This record gives sequence, structure tokens and C-alpha cells, in this order.
Amino acid sequence: MSEILPDATAEFARAIGPEPDGVIEEMDAQADAEGFPTVGPEVGGWLQLLARMVDARRVFEFGSGFGYSAYWFARALPDDGEIVLTEVDEDELDQAREYLRRGGFDDLASYELGDAIETVAEYEGPFDAVLIDNEKHRYREAFEAVRPKVAEGGVVIADNAVTAGPIDFEALSALVRGEDPGEVDDHTAGVADYLGAVGDDPAFESALIPLGEGIAVSLRVD
Repeated sequence: MSEILPDATAEFARAIGPEPDGVIEEMDAQADAEGFPTVGPEVGGWLQLLARMVDARRVFEFGSGFGYSAYWFARALPDDGEIVLTEVDEDELDQAREYLRRGGFDDLASYELGDAIETVAEYEGPFDAVLIDNEKHRYREAFEAVRPKVAEGGVVIADNAVTAGPIDFEALSALVRGEDPGEVDDHTAGVADYLGAVGDDPAFESALIPLGEGIAVSLRVD
């Protein structure tokens, strides 16, 4: 999908964004070797910056993989901050724990094995930053589960807001414009449903950052 999000743009964003450290470089190498879908350093830099911009102390992730996005968030948190990682794959969660430990962030992290939407119900708010990166057809469900716990002035960030392996961009674009694209898959419909829900919510203002596979950033204003 390089015609949608050009590789040259990603390279430029990486060049001017926050500098990765050795642990991030190892995670990038693992992702490249395994074909593992991370947000990449160009989006990781934005996660770190957005967390700094809202003075984030607490972060919740719906879907953490082996800790790539969590590591970028953690670099912006204060010493008494907290980031909650959720993952259904125990091996990936163990890798996340090791990476964050090596970066010096293990004390900030809580590692939750299981369904993120069930997990968030067990946590009190407020959260200053939230990343939604779980099953695409459950994005709206994730948003509705965490919405009451998002701090005013906090951000909700959704990955794959433009593209991903199973997402049909042309159909997604049509749905976002209010057109009927015909039959669409659950992943595409799920992302469109989420974008519609958060976009129509008067408590949030949303915009798109067209890097990686696209991230939708929604600021809680009320």
C-alpha cells in the first residue's frame, strides 16, 4: 500500500523524529526478521511525543505484541508513571517484559495476559493515553470500554486507521465518506465503525496522522 502511505514519507519522519535506542533497534530487527506488524519508529516517535504533549502518567494498550509501542510510550512517562500492556500471546508478553526490563521501564509496566477489553474493566481510570491496536472488528468495543476512563485532555490513538493486511482501503474510504462500497470484510467495517463512533463523539476531536498504517488521534476535550 505504498501508494497510500509512501515509504519516502516514513523515512523522512524517522529522520526528524525521536532517536531510537539500542533496544528499539533490536525490536525493529526482530519485527523485520519475523514479519511482525509493529507501528514502526515513525509512529513510535509520535506515540512518545503525544504522551509528552498530554503529560501522560498512565497509559493503557489494547494489544501490545512484544512491547514495541509500549516501549516508546514508556520513554515519555515519569518515574511514577504506569503503562498497562495487554496481550493474548504469553510468549509475546514475556518478550515485552524482557524488552522493557532491559530499557529500565519494567517498574512502570503492568503485564496482563488475556482479552484487553475484559482487562480494562478491572482498572480504575483515568488514563492519559490509550492505544487501540487489538482485533479491528472490536475497535469500537474497545473505545466504548475505555471511554469513561480517558482523562480530559487525554488521547486515544487507533492504529491501522488507513491500512493493514486485511483492510480494503477503497471500501474504508467510501464508508468514512458515507458512501456504500458494497460488501466489506469485518476488519474494514470495524475500523470504519470506530472512526465514525469517535468522530461523532462530542467529547473528542480527531485527526489522522498518515504514517505507518495510519493512526487516528482523538483528543478528549470534554
